[in-house]
Amino acid sequence: MKTVYTDKHHLRNARTELAGGELVRPFECPERAEIIRARVEERQLGEIVSPGERGLSPVLAVHDEGYVRFLETAWDEWQAEGFKGEAMVACWPARRMTDRRPDHIEGKLGYYAMAAETAISPGTFEAARWSANVALAAADIVLGGERAAFALTRPPGHHAARDMFGGYCFLNNAAIAAQHMRLSGAGKVAILDVDYHHGNGTQDIFYERADVLFASLHADPRVAFPHFSGYADETGMGDGEGATLNRPLPDGTDWTHFSAALADVLDCICKTGTEALVVSLGVDTFERDPISTLKLTSENFLRLGEQIASAGLPTLFVMEGGYAVAEIGINAVNTLEGFEQAA
Repeated sequence: MKTVYTDKHHLRNARTELAGGELVRPFECPERAEIIRARVEERQLGEIVSPGERGLSPVLAVHDEGYVRFLETAWDEWQAEGFKGEAMVACWPARRMTDRRPDHIEGKLGYYAMAAETAISPGTFEAARWSANVALAAADIVLGGERAAFALTRPPGHHAARDMFGGYCFLNNAAIAAQHMRLSGAGKVAILDVDYHHGNGTQDIFYERADVLFASLHADPRVAFPHFSGYADETGMGDGEGATLNRPLPDGTDWTHFSAALADVLDCICKTGTEALVVSLGVDTFERDPISTLKLTSENFLRLGEQIASAGLPTLFVMEGGYAVAEIGINAVNTLEGFEQAA
């Protein structure tokens, strides 16, 4: 299996995250991608290739243009105001407030944010843009006839909605890749999100569409971020009614129960005539991940890959969450090796 990777992810190296009432070094850090890349090399998974420049057209196919332009200029606008720290959200258009976009950068940050923990730092937009390029290049490998490819994307993307950032995400790599597959001839695409957190951004982008099915297994939003998205009764709207499948899982869920939920959503995916599968691969369901309450083991990730392979679909793996514990590389690559062994 080929892996697409770029060291331009290092351009995103924020020093600030709001967690538990403190400002801490972000859990989403450059070491994450390097640990995974090292494991890909160690296990000789396959060739590691670099992406090319794709421009913004594929990004604008799923994201609001005003939002993308905001990301492009936010850091410069923040610096121009003389602020000393990284760009962090101070206020939002909360319930019963106006939904107008302000002119000042402080207001723009609140307008486009869905969470406060994610700071915008130097290089953030360029890193996010190259992360999208990685996903697009890996999608083309699958479109070219390979059974699977791995997009080692960083920053991640599944919390990035059509016009919102947060949860460490700025551009939605999986959504950009899925839309690219659709425009390249795939009749129907499914996105399977196995990250610990609900992919609210991916759901937002495709919620009213039937041509891209979104299925997610995740921690119950009543107790886990992003809290306001990912409930079982969120099933799509309009043309997309029935094309969103949410399976929230309780604290302590182990492989037996996770696997049963996965089998259910894979069965639904296969029955819809899906022609290509995009997997939002979060490995923060690991029992020792610092922000998880699920209980998957490293060996379980081999089984995860095997089970995904049972769908028999051309598959693009796009890296999402899983934080800088030593096992992140083992768990990500175990998933890919399990897939290859079963394919």
